[in-house]
Amino acid sequence: MANVFRTVSPELWMQQIFDVKSARQGGVVRRKLRDVERNAGLARLQNEVRRRGYHAVLNGGRLSSSAIINLFACCADAKVF
Repeated sequence: MANVFRTVSPELWMQQIFDVKSARQGGVVRRKLRDVERNAGLARLQNEVRRRGYHAVLNGGRLSSSAIINLFACCADAKVF
């Protein structure tokens, strides 16, 4: 198995997610679950989503590496995972 080397800290990686234009404007930000787990961890992202008042939806029906996490800034009806 190939080694994975982290190039940025988990905090910086999450900051970059929330700093993208679509997140600031209330749009959707999508990241693969595999990338979330590798760069920050799902629990850490969940805490940051709640702290910032965002909502997150997991697409794909189950927790798998190909599942997609969508972050919403303004969708009050979204189910936070």
